[in-house]
Amino acid sequence: MLELFFSVCRDRRQKDKERDRDKDRERSRKDRERDRDRRDKDRSKKSRSESLMEQQTEERRRQLDEERKKRRIFQDIGRKMLEDPQERERRERRERMERENNGNDEDDGRQKIREEKDKGKELQAIKERYLGGMKKRRRTRHLNDRKFVFEWDALFCIFYCIAFDLDCLRSLFLEKHQVQLYGRGFIAGIDLKQQKRDQSRFYGDLMEKRRTLEEKEQEELRLKKVRKKEAKQRWDDRHWSQKKMEEMIDRDWRIFREDYSITTKGGKIPNPIRNWKEYSLPPHILEVIEKCGYKDPTPIQRQAIPIGLQNRDIIGVAETGSGKTAAFLIPLLVWITTLPKIDRIEDSDQGPYAVILAPTRELAQQIEEETIKFGKPLGIRTVAVIGGISREDQGFKLRMGCEIVIATPGRLIDVLENRYLVLSRCTYVVLDEADRMIDMGFEPDVQKILEYIPVTNLKPDTDDAEDPEKMMQNFESGKHKYRQTVMFTATMPPAVERLARSYLRRPAVVYIGSAGKPHERVEQKVILMSEGEKRKKLLDVLASGFEPPIIIFVNQKKGCDVLAKSLEKIGYNACTLHGGKGQEQREFALSNLKAGAKDILVATDVAGRGIDIHDVSMVLNYDMAKNIEDYIHRIGRTGRAGKSGMAMTFLTKEDSSVFYDLKQAILESPVSTCPPELANHPDAQHKPGTILTKKRREETIFA
Repeated sequence: MLELFFSVCRDRRQKDKERDRDKDRERSRKDRERDRDRRDKDRSKKSRSESLMEQQTEERRRQLDEERKKRRIFQDIGRKMLEDPQERERRERRERMERENNGNDEDDGRQKIREEKDKGKELQAIKERYLGGMKKRRRTRHLNDRKFVFEWDALFCIFYCIAFDLDCLRSLFLEKHQVQLYGRGFIAGIDLKQQKRDQSRFYGDLMEKRRTLEEKEQEELRLKKVRKKEAKQRWDDRHWSQKKMEEMIDRDWRIFREDYSITTKGGKIPNPIRNWKEYSLPPHILEVIEKCGYKDPTPIQRQAIPIGLQNRDIIGVAETGSGKTAAFLIPLLVWITTLPKIDRIEDSDQGPYAVILAPTRELAQQIEEETIKFGKPLGIRTVAVIGGISREDQGFKLRMGCEIVIATPGRLIDVLENRYLVLSRCTYVVLDEADRMIDMGFEPDVQKILEYIPVTNLKPDTDDAEDPEKMMQNFESGKHKYRQTVMFTATMPPAVERLARSYLRRPAVVYIGSAGKPHERVEQKVILMSEGEKRKKLLDVLASGFEPPIIIFVNQKKGCDVLAKSLEKIGYNACTLHGGKGQEQREFALSNLKAGAKDILVATDVAGRGIDIHDVSMVLNYDMAKNIEDYIHRIGRTGRAGKSGMAMTFLTKEDSSVFYDLKQAILESPVSTCPPELANHPDAQHKPGTILTKKRREETIFA
């Protein structure tokens, strides 16, 4: 039994070996066939490439022959064109004469002589052309060569003229020749004003002769009115501050706008506000303004509030800290308080009456504080929709009803898409810090938000949008009032202008002072150094005695934390503010700085806009901003509310791209001096990209 089992096993192993051997043979055969096919393909490919190369070589050779032939023909044509016309004419004449005298043997001698003469002339012409001919020089005339004339000769001529014809002398020397201009132009060398007076007198006399008695009487009445008006103005030449509201004339309003650096454009603009009491605001609004501590309106408030009360779209261009929040809040509160309270409560599920958009959470919270301060005594509810806070809590507040929503674009879109909020009755839209909003990439979000607002109450894009009477139609209605869009910005880049053209209808534009430029009360200082010298220089500046609070700007979050920790080790009370901080941490840092618990805020550009910290004595740019716009927004943290400030900047060679713009900003400031290191720096002489520099290998070297 065992032997049978072993024999079966042997047979099976033998069969396995034979099967493996057959597989190996089959595999080797396939490999040989594959190698043979590959060699055949390589040969065919090589032969095709060789034939293709031969064809290309033959084609190239043929092209070169054609080019040589064309070049030869072109050279022949050029040689004929460059040939001297005189030589060509002589050669043609000689050939023509040869053809005429071909069979005449008698003129062979004369022909040879003529040919020799022509050849001699030809050689002479060639010599003059290529070697240059000597030009005949003009004889120079010296002073000693002129003919001397004695004085008695001239006297003799004069006496002769007198004796000959005294009348001729009188006509030449005594009578002036009158230039005839035929009513056009003036005579040079004679008083131009006198000529104009003479001409106007001539035309005036002519018109006076042609005027009738009735026309003379009408002109006399007109002149009497003009004299009376001028006399009244001369008599009432007081300053506008010494006049009553009813006594103000156009000249006084122009002086008023110049005193407060107010510039306007866009249709008929109403007169600005002189003070709160004189303007026709409702008593309850005046009472709230007085409680909030607003004694006198700021320049932007003086002009933007009257325009806003006419329900017109506004673009306000003013520096940061100029009171823009109250400029758009007061017209909004006046309108909301005119609506019936029962309608406001019953239609609360239709959404708010106004949406205020801000680029950052901090600015939105600041606007919320001001809105609650104004709106709470008037019974107007406000909800802030910003990131860092629970969306469900915000949704609950929105469902309870509100008249004003203050939001950042990202969170507002989130709330709208998740049906926490609708904008069915929204007719007042505010875009605060619009330029910063666009710089941060919120332009698509803003456009998407505006699409949620009904278009049935859009203003007409005609002259009616500038007519206050037509814009005030249905003003006391909640839904049917024309939509009013208000945009405030510190600068006017092209992106902001494009957004304004898309969503604002015939807006009134208000410019305050030097908007978009460094603050006139901020002294700007610049220090050029290496990266390693910044820390030592920072400690020297802090030790020089600047009063807190102080804001230090850096470009990176990591550098912000490192610098704040190093200052705290030395003994300074420093806190940080950047994009990596949560909402509670940001609020805590700002509250500590405002309360005086911290003296120094180390921040990135997230704090460069919209944060209102009072009495900042100095802004220090530890790292220079990447562009001049961010630099302007940084230094706008100091010098606010009529106070002066200091802005110091540490520059390194890596910041050369902004040297030119920084130099221009310092030169435009009346209280700043540009250091010679920056003024004479090569990169500060022209704007980057306007002068192209060649690479070294592209330069041409003249030996």
